[in-house]
Amino acid sequence: MITNGARRAGLTVAMVGALALSVTGCGSGGAGETAADGAIPVVASTDAWGSVLRAVGGDQVSVTSVIDASDGDPHSYESTARDGLTFTDAELVLYNGGGYDTFAGQLAGEASDDTPVLNAVELSGHEDSGESGDEHGHGHGGANEHVWYDIHTVETVADAVADALGKIRPAEAETFEANAEKFTKALGDIEAKLAAIGEHSPGAKVIVTEPVSHYLLAEAGLDDVTPVDFRDAIENETDVPVAAQAAVLRLVRSGDLAAVVNNPQTQTPVTEELVEAARKAGVDVVDITETLPSGESSYLGWVGGQVDALSAAVSR
Repeated sequence: MITNGARRAGLTVAMVGALALSVTGCGSGGAGETAADGAIPVVASTDAWGSVLRAVGGDQVSVTSVIDASDGDPHSYESTARDGLTFTDAELVLYNGGGYDTFAGQLAGEASDDTPVLNAVELSGHEDSGESGDEHGHGHGGANEHVWYDIHTVETVADAVADALGKIRPAEAETFEANAEKFTKALGDIEAKLAAIGEHSPGAKVIVTEPVSHYLLAEAGLDDVTPVDFRDAIENETDVPVAAQAAVLRLVRSGDLAAVVNNPQTQTPVTEELVEAARKAGVDVVDITETLPSGESSYLGWVGGQVDALSAAVSR
């Protein structure tokens, strides 16, 4: 966990003006107003991490997730003046890191000097992905930056959140610790489901349209056979080589695949063709998203449901 201290960046004159104008426009969910009601204002870069804050903080926190659109691509998000105000008011900041949500790392500099800032990639130990990433927010230094699907990392982050909240509100420290313990125990149930997939279908082959599900697939013991040229082109948003596209379609039609794992938030004509080919070939398509679907607020419900869908597809 880090605090801003001397590294805090000053707001530009233009940003100060924009924030001042936006203060009166904040709705009842704004961090400043809910703090007046007694809840601790906390902010997450995405609702994936916001759901973890909510699980640990319970009714003692007011959670603002900057990105919570189920049909958007978090990689291309551009922060707003209101986002800056939210970070300024927050008493705890949680973001992904690893080049995935660079905007949040920058906005964290606008939080109060003593505000704890949690970087999930740093906590995970998967720091090879690097903070810089490319212009689309993908870290390409070696590790996969989608660490909210690494159950062990989520457990670590939950414990760090409980510790930080306990220091902010010592009278509720035991409550936060109990919430984190209950949450991590439920995460163990998800881990057991993933292990069961590997036991039932060890080495089952899958293709992914984008590697957001990397850690889930690895935990389940599945074999991601997506051609490297295809994966890299999709992730870098460049043209997929004709040979790579042909290789993917051959795999889909080969009868050897257990499933195609699709990220519907990064659709392109190429991935849509892949998904359609899979459905025509009778290969199950499992959607694994970057943010929670509409109507879902629980990390456990969201990830658990996707793991159930993956299990059903692979076990057919």
